[in-house]
Amino acid sequence: MELALRKLVEIVGEAATRVSEETQRHQSTIPWPQIVGMRNRLVHGYDDISLERPWDTVKDELPPLIEQLNNIIHENTS
Repeated sequence: MELALRKLVEIVGEAATRVSEETQRHQSTIPWPQIVGMRNRLVHGYDDISLERPWDTVKDELPPLIEQLNNIIHENTS
């Protein structure tokens, strides 16, 4: 389960690295640097992060992020 949580957060962070700077500026309510930073810590310093941090991210921070992203998609496709 721990590896699955870490991989999920890593995938979200990797996707965030592919968002253009223009889009990041336009969607400034999304914490792009923190998302990418968490990904970098998981990939490059995985022994430094306890299981609680990825779990807290998935449990507490991912649902509002998904909602924000869904709203952005809806705005851009309507």
